[in-house]
Amino acid sequence: MASVPSSSSSSSPSQPKTRKKPGQNSSPPPPPQTKWQTGTQERLYSRRLVDALRATRDRTQVQESVGSRAVKEAADSALALTARGQSRWSRAILFGRNSCRRKLLVKAGGKIRRHRRKQHGAPPVAAAAAEPGVLKEQKVKERLRKLGRLVPGCRKLPAATLLEEAADYVAALELQVRTMRALAEALSAATVSAPEEEETEAVDPIAIAEQGS
Repeated sequence: MASVPSSSSSSSPSQPKTRKKPGQNSSPPPPPQTKWQTGTQERLYSRRLVDALRATRDRTQVQESVGSRAVKEAADSALALTARGQSRWSRAILFGRNSCRRKLLVKAGGKIRRHRRKQHGAPPVAAAAAEPGVLKEQKVKERLRKLGRLVPGCRKLPAATLLEEAADYVAALELQVRTMRALAEALSAATVSAPEEEETEAVDPIAIAEQGS
């Protein structure tokens, strides 16, 4: 008499295990960290900023006369020194004058406005004859020209070099904002925590910056 197969043998065969492709469910890697996001670079810029602010205060001799423009120039100079002149924008800040740079920006803006008025005044036939690809290319070139005027020393650069300089400049400005915000918070905290008998005395922001650096 034939033996009845056991229940274990009559069970359905197990499904074959599917192998996951490498990196199928893995999270995307984080973006690479730039040099301006490292703690070493932040500490270096903090020291440069303190030195620049001290030099600005010593040059003016009177602490109250140090205005926002002088602080901005000191912060930009410290940022360019931290970059060690390895980028065009840092060399432009170190060897250029801000007043001249602002005049060039104003003149460039006027040229841009006149150029747009010429385009608006073009005959409708010529505008209709332009292909979409040509118009798109013109818009890209116009945006690159504007970007080149925003980044110091990068007005006449190829697109690839300009984008690289702009990315480095933006990252450096983010570091500058973080450092200046931390300095402002430290100054505010020191002012609030000052004893009442010393309220009449001026708080030295340079000394506070030196303590935090």
